[in-house]
Amino acid sequence: MSGRKETVLDLAKFVDKGVQVKLTGGRQVTGTLKGYDQLLNLVLDEAVEFLRDADDPLKTTDQTRRLGLIVCRGTAVMLVSPTDGTDEIANPFVQPDGA
Repeated sequence: MSGRKETVLDLAKFVDKGVQVKLTGGRQVTGTLKGYDQLLNLVLDEAVEFLRDADDPLKTTDQTRRLGLIVCRGTAVMLVSPTDGTDEIANPFVQPDGA
């Protein structure tokens, strides 16, 4: 084994492509991945934040806020996923009200 640390994520294939990033605290942003490092600090261009619901801070709304060029600190990144090829589906584990 070499002394060099390898990251679990290979983000090179997402550079200059759209990504969705979920951060600790419930924030969610999308943008074009421009760069990253071994600590998972991300540079996103044309970033857009999805605003959270005032009544339930865990839910996002359709309202957005344009952020432009941002840096997401690696310690706050929880999830990185491509925006192309992903769709939101209904939760199959939600119980109907009558059950």
